[in-house]
Amino acid sequence: MWFAIEHVPKLMPAWREWVETLPEEATTSVAVQRLPPLPDLPPPLQGASVLHMRFTHLGTTAEGEQLFAPMRAIAPSILDTVAEMPYTSIGTVHMDPPGPIPYWDRTMMFADLPKEAVDEFVALTGPDSDCPLVSVEIRHLGGAMDREPAVPNAVSTRGLPFVTFAFGVGGPDQEDLMRGYLAKLISGLEPWSAGRMMVNFLSADEATAPAQLRAAYGEERYDRLARVKKTYDPRNLFRMNHNIVPA
Repeated sequence: MWFAIEHVPKLMPAWREWVETLPEEATTSVAVQRLPPLPDLPPPLQGASVLHMRFTHLGTTAEGEQLFAPMRAIAPSILDTVAEMPYTSIGTVHMDPPGPIPYWDRTMMFADLPKEAVDEFVALTGPDSDCPLVSVEIRHLGGAMDREPAVPNAVSTRGLPFVTFAFGVGGPDQEDLMRGYLAKLISGLEPWSAGRMMVNFLSADEATAPAQLRAAYGEERYDRLARVKKTYDPRNLFRMNHNIVPA
């Protein structure tokens, strides 16, 4: 569901409170977006500045409608696409671009998202900001992602219920603008950062040094991965992206 950007100041605090009421079968995310005037987008969204609220629920349509009703009641929507769908259509929930695009991105995780953090998010992305980014989102995690798996892995988000992912799009002439605002966003939200990060979302600009990568994974996971690396790749032949060196 998409709302006009002027509703962000009242929708974001309400969304934050609503998240606490959702059962484990439901999850949600929100994204403040400044969309390009592309013909592939539905006409109401072409060139629009919006809040995109996403919602999924593993249950009956009636239960899902009841759970989502409080958000529908807060403000009129530009476009409402929340409806029953097969799992094969799950990729349409976020409406991500189907093809590659040139972009710069940053990410951050939160152990909590208090009112002050939500207010700062609104100030940095809402209607009165100068945000040039295409999308700044907060995803609600929890559920199975908050439980330690039977077999330890490297991407657990246990104890971290929220992740922010932001990106800007453009050519080389836009690089300084986009990187600058991404840095401003991360700096503004830093007081509520959990330190750890969701490895799936790490950008090329993040965790570039071993100490930063250790913090992103967490001490225990990083040390275990370094031991695995020493066993199976002692010469560090596989070192693409965010490299973990052998212990």
